[in-house]
Amino acid sequence: MDTNLDLSCTLVIFGATGDLTHRKLLPAIYNLQYQKLLPESFIIMAIGRKNKTSETYREEAYKAIKSFSRFPMEKEIWDDMSHKIYYKSMDFLENEKYVELESSLKSIDDKHNTKGNRIYYMAVAPENFEPIIDKLHSYVIKREGKTWHRVVIEKPFGKDLESAQYLNSKIVEVFQEKNTYRIDHYLGKEMLQNIMVLRFANMFFEPLWNSKYIDSIQISSSEKVGVEDRGGYYEKAGAMRDMVQSHMLQLVSLIGMEPPNDLDTESIRNEKVKVLKALKKITQENIEENTVRGQYGASQSDKESFLGYREENRVSAISDTETYVALKVFIENFRWAGVPFYIRTGKRMPEKSTEIIIQFKSIENILYFKEKALQPNLLVIRIQPKEGVFFQFNAKEPGTQQKIIPVQMDFCQNCRMGINSPEAYERLIYDVMRGDSTLFARWDEVEYSWRFVDNILEAWRNQKPDFPNYGAGTWGPKEADILLNKDKRSWINI
Repeated sequence: MDTNLDLSCTLVIFGATGDLTHRKLLPAIYNLQYQKLLPESFIIMAIGRKNKTSETYREEAYKAIKSFSRFPMEKEIWDDMSHKIYYKSMDFLENEKYVELESSLKSIDDKHNTKGNRIYYMAVAPENFEPIIDKLHSYVIKREGKTWHRVVIEKPFGKDLESAQYLNSKIVEVFQEKNTYRIDHYLGKEMLQNIMVLRFANMFFEPLWNSKYIDSIQISSSEKVGVEDRGGYYEKAGAMRDMVQSHMLQLVSLIGMEPPNDLDTESIRNEKVKVLKALKKITQENIEENTVRGQYGASQSDKESFLGYREENRVSAISDTETYVALKVFIENFRWAGVPFYIRTGKRMPEKSTEIIIQFKSIENILYFKEKALQPNLLVIRIQPKEGVFFQFNAKEPGTQQKIIPVQMDFCQNCRMGINSPEAYERLIYDVMRGDSTLFARWDEVEYSWRFVDNILEAWRNQKPDFPNYGAGTWGPKEADILLNKDKRSWINI
């Protein structure tokens, strides 16, 4: 921990009884405590609509941490943490509850010496963002001396560009841009943070990281599960808003960015924005040749059976919401001229994984090895569940014949004993405390992501899809294969 920073603060969690808090936030905080990364004056004010006492909530927190923490539950650490957890029941829309909240927070400040610093974490449904922030502004936030107030917003950040612009204006009016943390948990993943190191700290990668040597790039994020209990949310979002606008375009920007002037927050963000601004617009005229959307249908095998999306809880029986998206995207700049970025993401796929595959160009007319086409060199960056780097190159097969075969070097960061990578939320919560916004989306990143996505959604509105068009447990609709086949390429499943 940086000893020059005073991290004393109160973390105010709105939506403290929800799944996100129990599965991610509380375990992440315990893990930080386990690693001695939290200051003595770190307090949790858990806020929810359900009536319960702080003691009851602590019992629930204990069970959640025991179930989902990557470190074992140790009594001494839990005892130190538990007495710093408070619970308050309140309706998010009642003004007087915010007056009571400010009084409670002031008492905590005095008792635990948190210096009046606060993080407000919005682990609630998007429709609650604006009213909570308005009431915090009116009744709770009082800037005194050197105290700071920061807000963490979970996705989705708006449902389109217009709603995102409106929400952003409301937030920065209260907190300003420098204190607004738009969280994308993908950016907290260990291997994503490694992308810049792989590129810029290795001489044999960065000089080849351009259209002269790279044939194409594939970015895939698949989930085995369906929408589970999120049908109501997913009906409003779909895969395009839920995944592409945030996670997938963040991956594109990290892979496609130019080397920043230095590694400070704004330099990195500036380069990411340049990529998003350079994305070739997908419109009604080129929508069919660059996009595929899908929705999973019911399927059955000898081992298991799956409901179709339209049969899921809180989903319309005639829903046209996409659960799968495949895109062909181009970055219109000198480095990436003509290199397609193929993106796919979907639910009810054969496996859960997120990976980036850089396929290098093939060598033409190589000496006398003409009897068989050589396999391309591949660099695979595995984000989850495996974390690591896979590199495929060509070598001579042992023996008397001159035969070239593909061989692999595979580094798996979280496969070896003793390697226990930090969860994304650990890093992100810690960064908010330190005031480091490098791994959070700046407003213009969100804005240009929405500009790109809105064009696609608008073009799709004029075409009724033929859903469902892929079986649950498969790799998506056949049109996604055609998207690459017509370019004489195919999806690569390592």
